[in-house]
Amino acid sequence: MILSASRRTDIPAYYSKWFLNRLKAGYALVRSPYRPLRLWRVDLSPDVVDAIVFWTKDPAPMLDKLSEIGRMGYPFYFQYTLTPYGPEIEPGSPPAAEAVETFRRLAERIGPERMVWRYDPVILTGRMTPEWHFAKFEALCRALRGSTEECVFSFLDEYAGTRRSAALAGRLEITPKAMRRIAFGFSEIAAGYGLTLRTCCEEIDLSACHIAHGACIDRQKIEKLAGCRLRVGKDRNQRPACGCAESVDIGAYSTCPRGCAYCYAVTSAAAVRRNAAAHDPESPLLSGRPQPEETVVRRKCVSLKDPQLKFFE
Repeated sequence: MILSASRRTDIPAYYSKWFLNRLKAGYALVRSPYRPLRLWRVDLSPDVVDAIVFWTKDPAPMLDKLSEIGRMGYPFYFQYTLTPYGPEIEPGSPPAAEAVETFRRLAERIGPERMVWRYDPVILTGRMTPEWHFAKFEALCRALRGSTEECVFSFLDEYAGTRRSAALAGRLEITPKAMRRIAFGFSEIAAGYGLTLRTCCEEIDLSACHIAHGACIDRQKIEKLAGCRLRVGKDRNQRPACGCAESVDIGAYSTCPRGCAYCYAVTSAAAVRRNAAAHDPESPLLSGRPQPEETVVRRKCVSLKDPQLKFFE
Protein backbone atom coordinates (compact mmCIF):
# COMPACT_ATOMS: atom_id res chain seq x y z
CA MET A 1 0.00 0.00 0.00
CA ILE A 2 1.16 3.50 -0.81
CA LEU A 3 0.20 5.95 1.93
CA SER A 4 -0.73 9.53 1.00
CA ALA A 5 -0.29 12.05 3.80
CA SER A 6 -2.12 13.95 2.50
CA ARG A 7 -3.94 15.51 -0.42
CA ARG A 8 -6.68 16.60 2.02
CA THR A 9 -4.63 18.52 4.58
CA ASP A 10 -1.06 19.44 5.52
CA ILE A 11 -0.16 16.65 7.94
CA PRO A 12 3.58 17.50 8.22
CA ALA A 13 2.85 21.12 9.14
CA TYR A 14 -0.09 20.70 11.52
CA TYR A 15 -0.51 17.05 12.51
CA SER A 16 2.95 15.45 12.56
CA LYS A 17 2.67 14.39 16.22
CA TRP A 18 -0.63 12.64 15.49
CA PHE A 19 0.89 10.98 12.43
CA LEU A 20 3.86 9.59 14.34
CA ASN A 21 1.51 8.33 17.06
CA ARG A 22 -0.51 6.49 14.42
CA LEU A 23 2.58 4.83 12.97
CA LYS A 24 3.51 3.64 16.45
CA ALA A 25 -0.03 2.36 17.04
CA GLY A 26 0.02 0.57 13.69
CA TYR A 27 -3.28 1.89 12.38
CA ALA A 28 -5.40 5.00 11.81
CA LEU A 29 -9.12 5.61 11.46
CA VAL A 30 -10.24 7.69 8.48
CA ARG A 31 -13.73 9.10 8.22
CA SER A 32 -15.30 8.48 4.83
CA PRO A 33 -15.86 11.81 3.00
CA TYR A 34 -19.09 10.43 1.53
CA ARG A 35 -20.48 8.39 4.44
CA PRO A 36 -19.63 10.33 7.63
CA LEU A 37 -20.76 7.54 9.96
CA ARG A 38 -18.31 5.08 8.38
CA LEU A 39 -14.76 4.94 9.67
CA TRP A 40 -12.12 3.07 7.72
CA ARG A 41 -9.47 1.30 9.77
CA VAL A 42 -6.20 1.57 7.81
CA ASP A 43 -3.33 -0.74 8.68
CA LEU A 44 -0.08 1.25 8.97
CA SER A 45 2.32 -1.60 9.66
CA PRO A 46 5.66 -1.23 7.81
CA ASP A 47 4.97 -4.71 6.42
CA VAL A 48 1.98 -3.21 4.60
CA VAL A 49 3.05 0.37 3.84
CA ASP A 50 5.44 0.27 0.88
CA ALA A 51 6.07 4.04 0.90
CA ILE A 52 4.69 7.29 2.28
CA VAL A 53 4.16 10.38 0.13
CA PHE A 54 4.06 13.57 2.19
CA TRP A 55 2.35 16.71 0.82
CA THR A 56 3.21 19.96 2.54
CA LYS A 57 4.01 23.66 2.41
CA ASP A 58 5.91 23.58 5.68
CA PRO A 59 7.55 20.35 6.87
CA ALA A 60 9.52 22.12 9.62
CA PRO A 61 7.44 20.61 12.47
CA MET A 62 8.20 17.12 11.13
CA LEU A 63 11.97 17.44 10.72
CA ASP A 64 12.69 16.06 14.19
CA LYS A 65 10.50 13.00 13.51
CA LEU A 66 11.93 11.83 10.19
CA SER A 67 14.80 9.80 11.63
CA GLU A 68 12.38 7.83 13.77
CA ILE A 69 10.04 7.25 10.83
CA GLY A 70 12.99 5.98 8.81
CA ARG A 71 14.14 3.67 11.62
CA MET A 72 10.64 2.21 11.77
CA GLY A 73 11.12 1.03 8.18
CA TYR A 74 9.00 3.45 6.17
CA PRO A 75 10.42 4.75 2.85
CA PHE A 76 9.11 8.22 2.01
CA TYR A 77 9.47 11.29 -0.14
CA PHE A 78 8.02 14.81 -0.14
CA GLN A 79 5.80 16.82 -2.44
CA TYR A 80 6.79 20.30 -1.24
CA THR A 81 4.76 23.27 -2.51
CA LEU A 82 6.77 26.48 -2.70
CA THR A 83 5.17 29.37 -4.57
CA PRO A 84 5.79 33.14 -4.72
CA TYR A 85 2.31 34.44 -3.92
CA GLY A 86 2.64 35.83 -0.41
CA PRO A 87 0.07 36.32 2.37
CA GLU A 88 -2.71 37.72 0.18
CA ILE A 89 -3.22 34.32 -1.47
CA GLU A 90 -1.43 32.02 1.00
CA PRO A 91 -1.95 33.75 4.36
CA GLY A 92 -0.73 30.87 6.52
CA SER A 93 2.39 29.94 4.57
CA PRO A 94 5.85 30.74 5.94
CA PRO A 95 7.77 33.65 4.36
CA ALA A 96 9.57 32.72 1.15
CA ALA A 97 13.08 32.92 2.63
CA GLU A 98 12.06 30.67 5.54
CA ALA A 99 10.37 28.19 3.19
CA VAL A 100 13.49 28.00 1.01
CA GLU A 101 15.69 27.43 4.05
CA THR A 102 13.41 24.63 5.30
CA PHE A 103 13.43 23.07 1.82
CA ARG A 104 17.21 23.07 1.75
CA ARG A 105 17.49 21.67 5.30
CA LEU A 106 15.12 18.83 4.44
CA ALA A 107 16.98 18.07 1.20
CA GLU A 108 20.28 17.88 3.09
CA ARG A 109 18.70 15.34 5.43
CA ILE A 110 16.92 13.04 2.97
CA GLY A 111 18.52 13.83 -0.40
CA PRO A 112 17.32 15.91 -3.37
CA GLU A 113 15.98 12.80 -5.13
CA ARG A 114 13.26 12.59 -2.47
CA MET A 115 12.26 16.25 -2.81
CA VAL A 116 9.66 17.12 -5.44
CA TRP A 117 9.19 20.86 -5.73
CA ARG A 118 5.63 21.96 -6.57
CA TYR A 119 5.12 25.35 -8.22
CA ASP A 120 1.41 24.83 -7.97
CA PRO A 121 -0.93 26.32 -9.02
CA VAL A 122 0.05 28.88 -11.65
CA ILE A 123 -2.32 31.85 -11.29
CA LEU A 124 -2.61 34.68 -13.81
CA THR A 125 -3.82 38.18 -12.93
CA GLY A 126 -3.14 41.66 -14.25
CA ARG A 127 -0.12 41.76 -11.93
CA MET A 128 0.93 38.12 -12.01
CA THR A 129 1.69 37.96 -15.72
CA PRO A 130 3.73 35.25 -17.48
CA GLU A 131 6.80 37.52 -17.18
CA TRP A 132 6.18 37.85 -13.43
CA HIS A 133 6.06 34.05 -13.14
CA PHE A 134 9.24 33.64 -15.19
CA ALA A 135 11.13 35.97 -12.83
CA LYS A 136 9.76 34.31 -9.69
CA PHE A 137 10.28 30.80 -11.05
CA GLU A 138 13.90 31.49 -11.95
CA ALA A 139 14.57 33.02 -8.52
CA LEU A 140 13.24 29.88 -6.85
CA CYS A 141 15.18 27.62 -9.23
CA ARG A 142 18.32 29.49 -8.22
CA ALA A 143 17.50 29.29 -4.50
CA LEU A 144 16.72 25.55 -4.64
CA ARG A 145 19.66 24.58 -6.86
CA GLY A 146 21.05 21.25 -5.67
CA SER A 147 18.11 20.57 -3.35
CA THR A 148 15.75 19.00 -5.88
CA GLU A 149 15.87 17.29 -9.24
CA GLU A 150 12.33 17.91 -10.45
CA CYS A 151 9.52 20.43 -10.42
CA VAL A 152 5.81 19.81 -10.85
CA PHE A 153 3.43 22.58 -11.83
CA SER A 154 -0.21 22.95 -12.77
CA PHE A 155 -2.58 25.73 -13.68
CA LEU A 156 -5.33 27.07 -11.43
CA ASP A 157 -8.50 24.98 -11.56
CA GLU A 158 -11.96 26.31 -10.84
CA TYR A 159 -13.58 25.10 -7.63
CA ALA A 160 -16.40 26.60 -5.61
CA GLY A 161 -13.88 28.18 -3.24
CA THR A 162 -11.82 29.80 -5.99
CA ARG A 163 -14.93 31.33 -7.53
CA ARG A 164 -15.87 32.89 -4.17
CA SER A 165 -12.37 33.99 -3.19
CA ALA A 166 -11.87 37.75 -2.95
CA ALA A 167 -8.10 37.28 -3.27
CA LEU A 168 -8.62 35.63 -6.68
CA ALA A 169 -11.28 38.02 -7.92
CA GLY A 170 -8.90 39.49 -10.51
CA ARG A 171 -7.68 36.19 -11.91
CA LEU A 172 -7.49 35.76 -15.67
CA GLU A 173 -8.58 32.80 -17.73
CA ILE A 174 -5.63 30.54 -18.48
CA THR A 175 -6.08 29.60 -22.12
CA PRO A 176 -4.16 26.84 -23.93
CA LYS A 177 -2.13 29.58 -25.60
CA ALA A 178 -1.17 31.02 -22.22
CA MET A 179 -0.36 27.54 -20.90
CA ARG A 180 2.04 26.90 -23.78
CA ARG A 181 3.69 30.29 -23.38
CA ILE A 182 4.29 29.68 -19.66
CA ALA A 183 5.42 26.12 -20.31
CA PHE A 184 8.00 27.23 -22.89
CA GLY A 185 9.32 29.86 -20.48
CA PHE A 186 9.51 27.47 -17.54
CA SER A 187 11.17 24.80 -19.67
CA GLU A 188 13.92 27.14 -20.81
CA ILE A 189 14.58 28.30 -17.25
CA ALA A 190 14.46 24.80 -15.72
CA ALA A 191 16.94 23.46 -18.29
CA GLY A 192 19.49 25.98 -17.08
CA TYR A 193 19.25 24.51 -13.58
CA GLY A 194 19.11 20.84 -14.56
CA LEU A 195 15.51 20.43 -13.42
CA THR A 196 13.03 17.97 -14.91
CA LEU A 197 9.60 19.56 -15.40
CA ARG A 198 6.29 17.73 -15.22
CA THR A 199 2.67 18.80 -15.10
CA CYS A 200 0.14 17.71 -12.51
CA CYS A 201 -3.29 16.62 -13.71
CA GLU A 202 -3.18 18.64 -16.94
CA GLU A 203 -4.71 17.35 -20.17
CA ILE A 204 -2.76 19.70 -22.44
CA ASP A 205 0.15 18.14 -24.34
CA LEU A 206 3.31 20.09 -23.58
CA SER A 207 5.78 17.58 -24.99
CA ALA A 208 6.95 20.21 -27.50
CA CYS A 209 8.20 22.11 -24.43
CA HIS A 210 10.00 18.97 -23.17
CA ILE A 211 7.45 18.68 -20.34
CA ALA A 212 5.78 15.35 -19.63
CA HIS A 213 2.60 14.49 -17.75
CA GLY A 214 3.54 13.79 -14.15
CA ALA A 215 2.48 11.40 -11.40
CA CYS A 216 2.68 12.82 -7.89
CA ILE A 217 2.20 9.34 -6.42
CA ASP A 218 5.00 8.17 -8.67
CA ARG A 219 5.25 4.42 -9.20
CA GLN A 220 8.78 4.54 -10.58
CA LYS A 221 10.07 6.70 -7.72
CA ILE A 222 8.44 4.43 -5.15
CA GLU A 223 9.86 1.32 -6.80
CA LYS A 224 13.34 2.80 -6.39
CA LEU A 225 12.63 3.52 -2.72
CA ALA A 226 11.13 0.05 -2.15
CA GLY A 227 13.85 -1.75 -4.07
CA CYS A 228 11.46 -3.87 -6.15
CA ARG A 229 8.59 -3.68 -8.59
CA LEU A 230 5.08 -2.86 -7.37
CA ARG A 231 1.86 -4.48 -8.44
CA VAL A 232 -0.11 -1.25 -8.58
CA GLY A 233 -2.33 0.44 -11.14
CA LYS A 234 -3.57 3.93 -11.84
CA ASP A 235 -5.66 5.59 -9.13
CA ARG A 236 -9.21 5.47 -10.47
CA ASN A 237 -10.46 7.82 -7.72
CA GLN A 238 -8.58 10.80 -9.15
CA ARG A 239 -9.36 12.98 -12.15
CA PRO A 240 -8.90 11.40 -15.61
CA ALA A 241 -5.73 13.38 -16.35
CA CYS A 242 -4.10 12.32 -13.09
CA GLY A 243 -1.23 9.87 -13.57
CA CYS A 244 -0.89 8.87 -9.92
CA ALA A 245 -0.61 5.30 -8.76
CA GLU A 246 -3.29 4.01 -6.41
CA SER A 247 -2.83 5.11 -2.80
CA VAL A 248 -4.67 5.37 0.51
CA ASP A 249 -5.10 8.85 1.99
CA ILE A 250 -5.39 9.24 5.76
CA GLY A 251 -6.08 12.98 5.84
CA ALA A 252 -9.37 14.77 6.45
CA TYR A 253 -10.99 17.61 4.55
CA SER A 254 -11.50 21.01 6.18
CA THR A 255 -8.69 20.56 8.70
CA CYS A 256 -5.95 22.75 7.19
CA PRO A 257 -5.93 26.25 8.75
CA ARG A 258 -3.50 27.78 6.24
CA GLY A 259 -6.29 29.57 4.34
CA CYS A 260 -4.95 29.40 0.77
CA ALA A 261 -7.32 31.19 -1.59
CA TYR A 262 -7.23 28.38 -4.17
CA CYS A 263 -7.71 25.43 -1.79
CA TYR A 264 -10.20 22.73 -2.85
CA ALA A 265 -9.99 20.77 0.43
CA VAL A 266 -11.70 23.31 2.72
CA THR A 267 -15.42 24.04 2.71
CA SER A 268 -15.29 26.99 5.12
CA ALA A 269 -13.13 28.66 7.75
CA ALA A 270 -15.76 27.75 10.36
CA ALA A 271 -15.44 24.06 9.47
CA VAL A 272 -11.65 24.26 9.84
CA ARG A 273 -11.94 25.91 13.26
CA ARG A 274 -14.43 23.27 14.41
CA ASN A 275 -12.36 20.35 13.14
CA ALA A 276 -9.05 21.75 14.42
CA ALA A 277 -10.59 22.26 17.87
CA ALA A 278 -11.63 18.59 17.86
CA HIS A 279 -8.11 17.38 17.07
CA ASP A 280 -6.46 15.16 19.66
CA PRO A 281 -2.96 13.82 18.87
CA GLU A 282 -3.82 10.66 20.83
CA SER A 283 -7.01 9.90 18.89
CA PRO A 284 -7.03 7.34 16.07
CA LEU A 285 -8.96 9.94 14.03
CA LEU A 286 -7.31 13.11 12.79
CA SER A 287 -10.29 15.14 14.00
CA GLY A 288 -12.51 13.99 16.86
CA ARG A 289 -12.91 10.57 18.41
CA PRO A 290 -14.96 7.55 17.31
CA GLN A 291 -18.59 7.76 18.41
CA PRO A 292 -20.98 4.90 19.31
CA GLU A 293 -23.14 5.50 16.24
CA GLU A 294 -20.15 5.22 13.87
CA THR A 295 -19.19 1.95 12.21
CA VAL A 296 -15.55 0.91 11.87
CA VAL A 297 -14.78 -1.05 8.71
CA ARG A 298 -11.36 -2.62 8.16
CA ARG A 299 -9.95 -1.48 4.84
CA LYS A 300 -8.07 -4.05 2.80
CA CYS A 301 -4.43 -3.02 3.06
CA VAL A 302 -1.68 -5.18 1.56
CA SER A 303 1.87 -4.68 0.39
CA LEU A 304 2.15 -4.12 -3.35
CA LYS A 305 5.72 -5.41 -3.59
CA ASP A 306 6.43 -8.16 -6.07
CA PRO A 307 9.26 -10.11 -4.39
CA GLN A 308 9.96 -11.95 -7.64
CA LEU A 309 10.88 -8.75 -9.45
CA LYS A 310 13.74 -6.98 -7.71
CA PHE A 311 14.39 -3.46 -8.96
CA PHE A 312 17.72 -2.60 -10.56
CA GLU A 313 18.62 0.69 -12.15
